[in-house]
Amino acid sequence: MNYEHSIHFTVEEANEMLDNIKPLIEEMMSLKKKLDAKGFDIFSHQYLGGSGPNGMGAFPEEMERLIKILKKLTAEGVMVKGIDRGLVDFPHIRSNGEEVYLCWKYGEGDINYWHTIPDGFSGRRKLNEL
Repeated sequence: MNYEHSIHFTVEEANEMLDNIKPLIEEMMSLKKKLDAKGFDIFSHQYLGGSGPNGMGAFPEEMERLIKILKKLTAEGVMVKGIDRGLVDFPHIRSNGEEVYLCWKYGEGDINYWHTIPDGFSGRRKLNEL
């Protein structure tokens, strides 16, 4: 089968990875809040109403750190879907061969939800329906 992702997680592997990356997710959320407070738009990579990173030709240090965290998570196969909410997905292959996402949001315990790729967060279902 051709899958969209090269790295897939079992539920157990995703929960184990989650235990390891929760501090990074917390830091990611904190960095985003600090950047928001400074008026820095992480998506356009500039200060709101400004032109360019910050007049110094460089990103704020919080942005540099945020980029490092996102690259690390992505390299490990974790998909960051919401920086503000600490929303992450873990690619998974169901027993029927369908590629889906195990879904976790900051503040939840272990991974308890999954959704199909097209459905996204709004289509979250309990793991017992996996």
